[in-house]
Amino acid sequence: VNFFGNTSNQLYLSNNGNVQFNFADDTYTPFSLTGATGNPIIAPFFGDVDTRGPGNPTMYGTGTLGGHNAFAVNWVNVGVYSELPIYNTFQLVMIDRSDIAAGDFDFEFNYEDINWEAGQASGSNALGLGGVSAHVGFNSGTGTFFELPGSGVNGAFLDTNSVSGLIHNQLGTPFDGANLNGRYDWGVRNGDVVGLNPVPEPSTYGILGCVVVCGLITSRLCRGDKARA
Repeated sequence: VNFFGNTSNQLYLSNNGNVQFNFADDTYTPFSLTGATGNPIIAPFFGDVDTRGPGNPTMYGTGTLGGHNAFAVNWVNVGVYSELPIYNTFQLVMIDRSDIAAGDFDFEFNYEDINWEAGQASGSNALGLGGVSAHVGFNSGTGTFFELPGSGVNGAFLDTNSVSGLIHNQLGTPFDGANLNGRYDWGVRNGDVVGLNPVPEPSTYGILGCVVVCGLITSRLCRGDKARA
């Protein structure tokens, strides 16, 4: 993939809701994605995931989506630090679009449930609320960025927030044209994110969904676990 001129055939996957391209980063208290991060990052939910205890592990796999090769990371029913039995389900999908040009790809953030926003080491209470809340977006590493409005804002991304909650909105246009609640899409062409500016306000998001990858099988799930082609 070519992400802002950083061409790579590998990435570093973090439990803490992000992937980075140049080196591994175990930071669990989220930082703003609006400055130069020094490491290209794509973050569907940069927060303090804790996969010890009863929560599920972070998992990844490859498959196909709409006839295109795809790589996905599932954070399905993952807990929050420190081993709190409160769970989020979200996903990153990266879709090969080398049919357009070498290095081109699309990527999606998909959300099913967001019930916590920060870990106790980041100042949250025993319900995973408050403190330094999660950030959502991406950064080239050198300062070109997109950060979803509500990043770092207590309560903004939770299911209980019917205005800006991640499951209640959408952004972008999926390559297959299927807009669903909980789905946020971007295309990367010649290294640049298509339509990066202007940054929309929450009221303009729209509608979204969720994806699950098991081994080499990729399928998307709509709200209520209804499979679609």
